[in-house]
Amino acid sequence: MKELKPYLAKRSVDELWRHHTAVMERFGFDRLFYAYSAFRRAGTFGDPDDALVLTNHDPQYVEAYVNKGLFRHGPMMRWANENTGAMSWSHVLSELNARDLSEAERTVMALNARYGLVAGYTISFPMAMKHSSAGIGLTARPGLTQAEVDAIWERDGETIEVLNHVAHLCITQLPATGQSRVLTPRQIEVLELVADGKTIQDIALILERNAATVEKHLRGARDTLGVETTAQAVRKASVLNQIFLLEPDGAARADHIR
Repeated sequence: MKELKPYLAKRSVDELWRHHTAVMERFGFDRLFYAYSAFRRAGTFGDPDDALVLTNHDPQYVEAYVNKGLFRHGPMMRWANENTGAMSWSHVLSELNARDLSEAERTVMALNARYGLVAGYTISFPMAMKHSSAGIGLTARPGLTQAEVDAIWERDGETIEVLNHVAHLCITQLPATGQSRVLTPRQIEVLELVADGKTIQDIALILERNAATVEKHLRGARDTLGVETTAQAVRKASVLNQIFLLEPDGAARADHIR
């Protein structure tokens, strides 16, 4: 499939996301919402600060849906959290219409209607790791009905699903350079050494710096990633593909810790 080759050539999440949103728009989906978390617990959605979220939705919608926690009551998010595969929004909405909605669910539905999220598809990706989940919501461009979206899926759904699965797999392997929680080269270096089993004293000896300097960069890494312990920082940096990265020229990182 020739559509796959550009995905495989991307070198960062930012670059891939720009390409993927442009491709999906050609199929009629002009707004996407992707989320990947390796920190979900049974029966919960986890903390959005621990997830990689990619979206081109209106920032005000994202503020209400993500930052204010409404995503926890979103019908499509709940479906993706409990299922794997692709689902037309018509099926999810028909289930909602068959019962009384909670106040939180009505708030989400009103928010979606206000921002034009009225037709689309959701894909939930299979995950091999415990506590991990990932999915993407594809919102149809204004003017398309759900019946028209379902017709698009009937015609191109297999291709759309394959492209989204490839995008997801690429995202889980590429560095998240465009995100707000990006580590400095020095923070990356010390976290890699911790992940290799080195103590602070070991790292100080290896890098020819004092232990206080090493701890300063570990503290900075914890603050950047929004975690409390160095072990959590290593795990989150690994999920975001910010450690153990190959240099473009294959050479060792030149910017050593200072």
